[in-house]
Amino acid sequence: MVIAITLYACSGLADYGAGLWDLTAGGRERGRRPRALIDAAITPVWEANHVWLIYLIILCWTAFGAAFAPIMTTLFIPLALAALGIVLRAAGFAMRKEAARARARHLAGWLFGIGSILTPFCLGAVLGAIMAGRVPAGATGDEISSWWNATSIVFGLVAVSIGAFAAAVYLIAESRRRGAPHLHGYFRTRAFVSGGAALVLGVAGLIALRADQRQMFDRVVERGWPLLLLSAVALAGAFLLAARGMVRGLRLVAAAGIAALIWAWAVAQYPYLLPFSLTVDAGAAAGVTLDWILVWFAVALLLVIPALALLYVLDQKGDLAEDPATSLPSHDEATG
Repeated sequence: MVIAITLYACSGLADYGAGLWDLTAGGRERGRRPRALIDAAITPVWEANHVWLIYLIILCWTAFGAAFAPIMTTLFIPLALAALGIVLRAAGFAMRKEAARARARHLAGWLFGIGSILTPFCLGAVLGAIMAGRVPAGATGDEISSWWNATSIVFGLVAVSIGAFAAAVYLIAESRRRGAPHLHGYFRTRAFVSGGAALVLGVAGLIALRADQRQMFDRVVERGWPLLLLSAVALAGAFLLAARGMVRGLRLVAAAGIAALIWAWAVAQYPYLLPFSLTVDAGAAAGVTLDWILVWFAVALLLVIPALALLYVLDQKGDLAEDPATSLPSHDEATG
C-alpha cells in the first residue's frame, strides 16, 4: 500500500499540478504556450497514473477491511469530492480538445483546473485526518470535523503544492526535450514558488499535527527525521539543478524528495493502520486472503510495471504524439 501511495504521489500528483498551472496560465494568448506544453506532456499518459489509486483502494478493501470501512464512512465527503474532481478533470480535458466554440473550451479549461486542485486537496485532507487519529476503528467518526480541521486543511494544501512543484519540475524537463526553451524559465519560476510553498506548508502541517495529535507528531519527528532530511536535501537539489538549467536527473531528484516524505509518514505510523486504535495485525484479513494478495501483487508487478515503463519510454521518444497539428508551437510561431 505504501508503495502504491508513493508511486501515485510521484506521478498522479504531478498530473494534478499540471492542471493547476493550466488554470493559472492566464488568458487565451498569454497562456497558449504553457498550455500547449502541458497538453503535449499529459496527453500520451492521460490518466494512466490513476492505476495506482485504483490498486490502493482495492488492496485496502481486500486486505484491511477493518480500516477500509471506517475510512470510507468517516471520510466519505472528502473522498466523494476527490472522485468528483477526477471526473471534472477528465471531462474538462477531453472536452477542451473536442469543443468547437471558444467559450466551451474556456469552460472546459476551468473544469480541468478546478478538478486538478480539488482532488489532491481532498486526498491530502484524508491523510491528515488519518494521521491525526480522527478515524476511529470499528466506528464512524464525525463526518465534518474529521477532515475539516487545521491539520487536514494544511495537509490538503501540502498535497496541492507538492503536485504543483512536481509538475513544474517535470515540465522544465519537458520544455527542454520538446524544443521549447522559452518555457524553461517560466516553469522554473513556478517550481521555485511551489517548492517554497510546499516547504512552508510542511512546517505548518507539523505544527498543526503537534497541536492536534502530539503522539503522532513525536513519532514523525523521532522516527522519520532522516527521511524528512532526505526530502529537504532532494528539494534543495532539485532547486539547484533547475537554477543551473540542468535537466538530467531533475525529475528523479524531485520524485525522490516526494517519496521520502511519504515514507517518513509510513515509518512514523507503523504498525498502525489507524493511529492509535488499529494495528496492521489486528486489521488484516485472513491469512489465505493475504497469501493470494501477495500472489496477485507479483502478477501485477509483472504486468503493470513493464506496461507503464513501455508507455513512458515511448512517450519520451516522441512516439505517442496525437497529431503533428497539435504539437507544441515553436517560439517564433507562439510569438507571432
